[in-house]
Amino acid sequence: MSAPVRWRLGRVPARVEGWWVPVTRSEGRPRPAASVGGGLQELAQLALEGMEWPALPEEPVVAPTLGRGGAGHLVLCGVGDEVPPAPWRMERAVAAAARVARRRRWGGLVIELPGWRSAADEARSAILGATMGASSPEFGKAATPPFRQLDLHLAVRDGGGNVRVACEMAEREAEVWAEVHRLANLDAATATPQFLAREARRLARRWGVRCRVHDARALEQMGCRALLAVGRGSRHPPCLIELEHAGARGRPVALAGKTITFDSGGLSLKPWKGMSLMRYDKSGGMAVLAAVLTAAVRRLPLRVIGLLPVAENMPDGGALRPGDILRTRAGVTVEVISTDAEGRLILADALSLAVERRPVAIVDVATLTGAALVALGRHAAAILGNDDRLIASLRRCGEAVGERVWPLPLWPEYDTQLRSDFADLANSGEGGAGTILGAAFLKRFVPADIPWAHLDIAATGKVDTAAPHRGPGATLFGARLLSDWLALGAPLA
Repeated sequence: MSAPVRWRLGRVPARVEGWWVPVTRSEGRPRPAASVGGGLQELAQLALEGMEWPALPEEPVVAPTLGRGGAGHLVLCGVGDEVPPAPWRMERAVAAAARVARRRRWGGLVIELPGWRSAADEARSAILGATMGASSPEFGKAATPPFRQLDLHLAVRDGGGNVRVACEMAEREAEVWAEVHRLANLDAATATPQFLAREARRLARRWGVRCRVHDARALEQMGCRALLAVGRGSRHPPCLIELEHAGARGRPVALAGKTITFDSGGLSLKPWKGMSLMRYDKSGGMAVLAAVLTAAVRRLPLRVIGLLPVAENMPDGGALRPGDILRTRAGVTVEVISTDAEGRLILADALSLAVERRPVAIVDVATLTGAALVALGRHAAAILGNDDRLIASLRRCGEAVGERVWPLPLWPEYDTQLRSDFADLANSGEGGAGTILGAAFLKRFVPADIPWAHLDIAATGKVDTAAPHRGPGATLFGARLLSDWLALGAPLA
């Protein structure tokens, strides 16, 4: 896969198609958020005079320069109302400019580092943001002009030798994110469990991560009958992908991600209207894959295990039925009330495996419940767990990277809604609180003495329409949060 962006550090070419200008509001009026070089400062201010700035912060406005300053166009992108803005706001603003450049088939875009933070940090934000914006799946349409790599010219006022090192690291991170983003957007006919297993092995070899794939026969021997049951209605057998970044010895941090390659609902068939988007039910697993690979790219000094239970939930004569009783790897029996509550079944076996690795903490990520959209909309994911310090540390990282999570209660009273007359618990309950019940089910598979958090990204794992900084499709929500959380040493306080 060719990288959508190629960065260049140093002298800005005499002629370039686009020049990024960050914009903020001062006294209600748009203003350049940083000085603009190349003799373009006055032109940028004139372009904003009398302009009613778009409501969306990153919405770009393209202004022709008429040949002044060596740039063909100014690309003015909002970074919010605070200066300096949060790093994720800069990334999104650069991503919006890169999308403009990609659509217009520009060969070059200047990002003049504004000096809000260290040049190394800003260069990293620019490269990650530009890659995110230029690699949207909508650019893969047949009518789209042939791919043209975007040259990202980084203009640095005061760099130092560490800027190039930061750029090289960001380039590797961006490659990981672009690769996993591509997988996350693939249709289910292509991204079968076996295809994802092959891709995981390939990426693991590329970045020095250990990878082991447990196929259906191995899962039977391991007692992962819940995962097997979910996948038995599909012609593509389930598997479990186990990744490990061995950056240190000792107890690991364990991540688990729901990886349903397509969710028809099984015999509890979903309505047709939303089924076409069920290729995104693998979003939790893709977030975990990206986080583990990024830990390896960054050479983080800790041990990270990633578990991706992979299955396709389809109806046929051998499919899982409502009323079936399953025995999970942990020995807990489950009465199946709805075959559309399959994500918690495959995660039950994955969490049991994670517990056996004696981790210092477990975080799972899943597009688990549509109720998360009702509770929080698309601006935050739900977070629940058994350790307030772990939840607080994940919340702080989420705020810092623009992936907000919001806690919901997990009181013992909710457990009564999952009672079964025939098994230890049911996989679905009545009485509302669907997101909480999903987490309450998973809680049964993690001992209370292991810190555990559950991220329900059902409302944030994909977007149906384009935004200024990204196209429709997978968002990889949770990947950046987990990556930065791991980079901080996976703190529990």
